[in-house]
Amino acid sequence: MDYEWLGPLMFLGALVILGIGYPVAFSLGGVAIIFGLIGTSLGVFDPILIRAMPSRIFNIMSNFTLLAIPYFIFLGSMLEKSGLAEDLLETMGVLFGPMRGGLAVAVVFVGTLLAATTGVVAATVVAMGLISLPIMLRYNYDKGLACGVICASGTLGQIIPPSVVLVVLGDQIGVSVGRLFIGSLIPGLLLAFSLGFYCWVIAQLRPAIAPALPLSARTVKGWALASQVMRVMVPPLLLIFAVLGSIFFGIATAPEAGAVGALGATLLALANRRLSLSTFRNVADATLRNVTMVLFILIGSTAFALVFRALDGDKFVFDILANLPGGVWGFMAASMLLVFVLGFFIDFFEICFIVIPLFVPVANALGIDMIWFGVIMGANLQTSFLTPPFGFALFYLSGVAPPEIKTTDIYRGVIPFILIQIMVLIVIVLFPSLVTYLPSVSFSR
Repeated sequence: MDYEWLGPLMFLGALVILGIGYPVAFSLGGVAIIFGLIGTSLGVFDPILIRAMPSRIFNIMSNFTLLAIPYFIFLGSMLEKSGLAEDLLETMGVLFGPMRGGLAVAVVFVGTLLAATTGVVAATVVAMGLISLPIMLRYNYDKGLACGVICASGTLGQIIPPSVVLVVLGDQIGVSVGRLFIGSLIPGLLLAFSLGFYCWVIAQLRPAIAPALPLSARTVKGWALASQVMRVMVPPLLLIFAVLGSIFFGIATAPEAGAVGALGATLLALANRRLSLSTFRNVADATLRNVTMVLFILIGSTAFALVFRALDGDKFVFDILANLPGGVWGFMAASMLLVFVLGFFIDFFEICFIVIPLFVPVANALGIDMIWFGVIMGANLQTSFLTPPFGFALFYLSGVAPPEIKTTDIYRGVIPFILIQIMVLIVIVLFPSLVTYLPSVSFSR
């Protein structure tokens, strides 16, 4: 009897269970066990496959690439919990405040720096929402613009290295995480510049929605301001150079660079007298919770993938995607649309562990550059993080926004930034050299 329908049914079952809100790791693992038992009882595959599952799962623990995840999460948590991110936001607000739209531009600038040091979206959006949103509202910024720029800047951690998303993507598509980091650098900076430029332009066209800070608010000036900028900005910039420079020049792999970043963030907190036992405990707790979540999802997705392939589900997906009209561009359009839509409903970890591996054989068969493919998938996921009504960045900001901020303010505010991200994504697709040039001249391993 033909049981080709089991693979698609398994995939659909996983999406339905995820859609009703059941924990991701247990959804994937549970569906794998159920369909594994069904496949065994129907004689679709040998029972020895189920017995091989533990060894496949334990192989995850020997994956050196994934070691970068706890390091980068620790780095971001340390900057957030120690208050260094807050200092950076306040200083940039004073520096850019005298010009129209200066606070919005400062948020983009700080979002870029935090993305380049942490790569954790939730931490960046929450930190900037708590710190900068009340300040922007106090100085009569439009609610939509304030919410939109915070959400958009917070999601820069999806594509600007070092990004946890890119670490996971690199592992799933089988390319060097270091080279993926380097390939995403120009697109990430291009997107950050586009966001900042939009804030400046809209402030010139409509001064009332993004006014300059009044003279009474500019209390720090001259050498005092210069000293504050040097003290607050230079250390994070050195940290960025230590992390990304070591990867670019081939001195360290991504996990090794992450260890450098985690140590550097700890030393920064210590130098600023912000490293207490309570702070370290909170950082360790946040790191442990996030890493545990990622690893449990990875375990569940590994079990899911094993059974899905045994049911020939991967062949079913390959036949569909490889025979789409339009060849490479047809496949790219379909895969990008699917990832964009799924990003409304499920987190990027589930997409990376469930959906992306289905695309990899097709992309390789079509001769697509996998570094370019990984970067545009990361940029696509970033766009879906902003899109109403289910964009995760919107939920992060809504959870910490003042009472006067309505959900409609957040939804209205992100629309221009979504359009900007889509335009930058199109540019990356049309000009692959924006991604491929730096990896071709780097020494990254």
